[in-house]
Amino acid sequence: MSALTASDAQALRERHASHEHPLPGEGKLPESGSGSEEGGDYKEKGGEVIEDERQLVTHVISIDDDPSLSPWTFRAWVIGLGLSAFGGVLAEIYYFKPQTVLVSTMFLAIIGYVLGIFMEWVIPQRIGPYNLHFLNPGPFNKKELAFILIMSSAAATSALGTETLAVQRLFYDITPNPGASIFLLFASQLVGYGIAGVMRPILLYPSKMLYPGVLPLISMFDAFYRDVSQAGKKLKVFYIVFFAIFFWEIMPEYIFPLLTGLSIFCLANQKNADFTRIFGGSNGNEGLGLLSLCFDWQYISGGVNPMAIPLKAQFSNFLGYILCIVVFCGVFYGNIWKSRGLPFLAQDLFYENGTVYDQTRILVDFVVDKDLLAKEGLPFYAGTWVVNLLSSNLGLAATFTHLLLWNYNDLKLAWSWATPSGIRAMWSRFNWRFWQASGDRTEEIRRAEQDENLDPHYRQMLKYKDAPDSWYYACFAVSFIIGMVLIYKTNSTLPWWGFIISLLLAIISVLFFGALYAITGLSFIIQPFVQMIGGYIHPGKPMANMYFVLFSYNSVIQATLLLRDLKIAQYVKLPPRAAFAAQMSGTLLGAILNFVIMNSIIDNQRDILLSVEGTNIWSGQQPQQYNSQAVAWGGLSKELFSAGSRYEWVALSYIVGLAVPIPFWVAHRYWPKLRLDYLYTPVICYYIAWLSVGINSSITSYFAIAFISQYWMRKKHPKWFARYNYIIAAALDGGTQVMVFILSFAVQGAAGDSHLFPSWWGAFNEGNYDRCAVIPTD
Repeated sequence: MSALTASDAQALRERHASHEHPLPGEGKLPESGSGSEEGGDYKEKGGEVIEDERQLVTHVISIDDDPSLSPWTFRAWVIGLGLSAFGGVLAEIYYFKPQTVLVSTMFLAIIGYVLGIFMEWVIPQRIGPYNLHFLNPGPFNKKELAFILIMSSAAATSALGTETLAVQRLFYDITPNPGASIFLLFASQLVGYGIAGVMRPILLYPSKMLYPGVLPLISMFDAFYRDVSQAGKKLKVFYIVFFAIFFWEIMPEYIFPLLTGLSIFCLANQKNADFTRIFGGSNGNEGLGLLSLCFDWQYISGGVNPMAIPLKAQFSNFLGYILCIVVFCGVFYGNIWKSRGLPFLAQDLFYENGTVYDQTRILVDFVVDKDLLAKEGLPFYAGTWVVNLLSSNLGLAATFTHLLLWNYNDLKLAWSWATPSGIRAMWSRFNWRFWQASGDRTEEIRRAEQDENLDPHYRQMLKYKDAPDSWYYACFAVSFIIGMVLIYKTNSTLPWWGFIISLLLAIISVLFFGALYAITGLSFIIQPFVQMIGGYIHPGKPMANMYFVLFSYNSVIQATLLLRDLKIAQYVKLPPRAAFAAQMSGTLLGAILNFVIMNSIIDNQRDILLSVEGTNIWSGQQPQQYNSQAVAWGGLSKELFSAGSRYEWVALSYIVGLAVPIPFWVAHRYWPKLRLDYLYTPVICYYIAWLSVGINSSITSYFAIAFISQYWMRKKHPKWFARYNYIIAAALDGGTQVMVFILSFAVQGAAGDSHLFPSWWGAFNEGNYDRCAVIPTD
């Protein structure tokens, strides 16, 4: 499945769909399928529909807490570190796949629960006179599972810093010092934590900050620990589905890769290049995959399970998908931006004749030389990638207008803290002596007793010592110092003042976009916007642009991930200091493993990663797009994107995007029966470029499964849906990801030579697996 920018290939789908943002006109309540046993609608026992966030988090999620339960156990650390290692390695493997796939948090929770129950059962509590309470303190509890989940999910995110390092190795022949590289990853991953941590009173504690994407996960926690009999049945179903998909994935991933994309059209005509562009899609950057069938769950789910996405939320997605096919074909066959002479789907920069642009021939000390540029000529983007840049900017700008029109009250309440008294209160809580911080919450408890509207989950958390603000200030300060040193030690060409601007941009983005993410579950893809700013303040410096994006855009990503995980801790009543320890441990371990696996894959698959199309197994689409964006925006922003230049509409699309939602909003005001409130215009804009990269043969299967799950099962069999839908979804993700992990190292070359299955009709190793014609790229 494809996406808007390669580095965010599935991140957008996760933020749009898995986080289940509200639809227009439904701004207060996101739809979810994880509600009551009566079918997933949030209703009270008497049948009254829940009207606000407070009711939602009190009726759907358990408020109860048992302070005697401890997360600080031997098995929590063992399982947490083990799953963190697994998740960190798998996330980096997925980074170099033709389609970016995310490690499912629900899968990590399920596996953590299974392993915890196993250790509870297999480790004795006593051996003769010896008490083994340290190894087995009794039943595996809810807080242990939350501790494990937060640690492993923090590790199971490919650090954007590895993208920067990969680009340096692949395109600049620079191999930074390993020590400096690892500390670069530490600094870039943790500086966003510091920013988000001090904003907890704004973006975490209020009921308004719902984080709707975690509700199915917390509902599953409650199912495990509130209804033991049902948990046993659910685990049995989980085991069956897990092992069934585990063994099945050997077929499409190794023995029978034709199952990745079965196209009747390509089987009927194996020589037509236009058939490849429109109907092909089993290999990276092959085609649009129209009407292809996919039987590989890795690409159907892609880390954002179609069984977890409400059907209504996919309507705008589907409209964007249809528009994507129409627009891509129109741009290419209409030869807009000279597209016919360039690859159909590609993320590199090209000469006009379609060969890959040699950026090193215009750089001197990593800065664009104007004389060399005049000699070499300006590079070209594939037309479909220009559409990707356009639609991303359209969607970003449209989101501002859309939320102001449909969700103004939510935004007003979310940012009502921004008063002089509110800022003074934040400053009064600061203690720079972080090692002396007691985490005393006496004053908070006093205020809570007087505030009847306080979030009940947060009220329960007040009994635990907090992770003080000073810990997060220290995290930010240390990361800042390390980052400031490393931008010079790694030859980034980013000056100190540019580094500071990147962090200021991150702080502003976390503040505003974090509030919207917390309310709606919608997270903006601001990478193109950040690259544009970095390009104009550091003209001619592509390397500086990459580092600017690393410390601004990545900080926003990390901040939202931290806040999401802290919200999980708040819902589960995991003590704040345990959540802090889990988050930091998982992040640091994951960064180290990301670095090791990145180097191993580049060492063994370098030629494939530099190719335009890649293979069914490996692809360099993410570092390619990151590099091409850095060269285009960082080195050639004025020449390519300013008014009067070839791609001027990429920048102008920000202005157009601001106006896109207005006609729909006005029409809904006058003709509400048209139900235009069901259309989420930013999502439609984003998905106009959905198929710009990756394996696209999975789209038909994706929508089919989503319809079966979210309509037929949810509406026709609501009790079964509420009981088993998410467990099956987690098992499908889990079994698939374990098998992909094994195959990546055993036969697909993650740590050495690859060993493909012998060629036969279902494994056509000499071309595209779906038998579509191979289109030369050089």
